[in-house]
Amino acid sequence: TNQRIPNTPLVTHEGKEVRFYDDLVRGKVVAINMMYVACADICSTATANLRRVQQLLGARAGRDVFMYSLSLQPELDTPELLKAYAELHRVDPGWLFLTGASADIEELRYSLGFSDPDPLVDRDQTTHTGMLRVGNDAFQRWTMAPALAEPRQILATINHVSRTLTF
Repeated sequence: TNQRIPNTPLVTHEGKEVRFYDDLVRGKVVAINMMYVACADICSTATANLRRVQQLLGARAGRDVFMYSLSLQPELDTPELLKAYAELHRVDPGWLFLTGASADIEELRYSLGFSDPDPLVDRDQTTHTGMLRVGNDAFQRWTMAPALAEPRQILATINHVSRTLTF
């Protein structure tokens, strides 16, 4: 297994128990962001923007490219609440909203690079909602993009990591 990415136990907005690495990331092209239901402005805007990315992906969404939104407030964001949030944003299959134990989510947040060296800044949850981690586990290619970037730019970033390397 990939040691950099923890195999964190999580629950999807559909109430299904999954393991982060084994079930969601292993061998896949993924786009991951952090959000929480109570986060008013940036989370809703980012979700709406990523919804446009999902539409641009078309049939590739949930087949070639998988989208994941991790809750920064897992103690508040139950699967039911995340399901309502996903429905509100008219999210299609292939995009999961995930929650779990607080300590597990924290470990995952750090390992995915959603952290700030300044502890004060790091404690502010809004710090972690503006970025999208894009990766291709099979080729160990990982990058970041602003979650509010133009949807076509985000798509280009996803396409960049999903292409196999040719020499």
